[in-house]
Parts: sequence; structure tokens; C-alpha cells
Amino acid sequence: MSWAVEEWKEGLSPRVLQKIHELESQVDKLKKERQQRQYQLETLEAALQKQKQKVENEKNESAILKRENQSLMELCDSLEKAKQKISHDLQVKESQVNIQSGQLNSSKKDIERLEQELKR
Repeated sequence: MSWAVEEWKEGLSPRVLQKIHELESQVDKLKKERQQRQYQLETLEAALQKQKQKVENEKNESAILKRENQSLMELCDSLEKAKQKISHDLQVKESQVNIQSGQLNSSKKDIERLEQELKR
């Protein structure tokens, strides 16, 4: 079949044949270049998709971390409030202990005084 493809060239001048050969070579070269560029384009598109997926994954992870951070901040606030309440309760109880200790000391003195009076 290749003979039929070449048949139309019969009878052409050597200069025209040379020009046809140059044009065919240029077409082959351009086809190879087009294939290379197509491959490069496909490779770049695949890399772009990979990067887009990576960015999407990082956005999702960032959102998860933000929610976790918010939750931890709320937990910290809750613990701080609980700490303040416990601290306040401790101060109240220490105050009550001091009052009761004072009452105990006063009662001891009263008892000692009464014992002294009884001995008299």
C-alpha cells in the first residue's frame, strides 16, 4: 500500500520531491512534538489533580483541627471555671475551719475557766 501513497509523487521534479520530503519530515517532527506536549499536559493535569486533592485534604484536616481546638478551648474555660469554684469553696471552708477553730479555742478557755471555778 505504501507504493500507492508514494505513487502521486512520480514525475515531480527533484526540487519539489525534496520540498515534499522536508515537509513530511516537518510533519513527523511536529507529530512527535505534539505527542510529547500531550504527554506533558496529561502529566501536569495529573499533578494538578493530585495537588488539588492534597489541598482539599489539608482544608479538611484544618477544619477538623479548628473544631478540636475550639472544643479544647471550651473545655479549658470549663475547667478554669470549675477551678475558680473549687478555689472559692476551699476559701469558704478554710474560713469556716478558722471560725470553728476560734470557737473551739474559746470553748476550751471557757472549760478551763469553769474547771478552775469548780476547783475553788
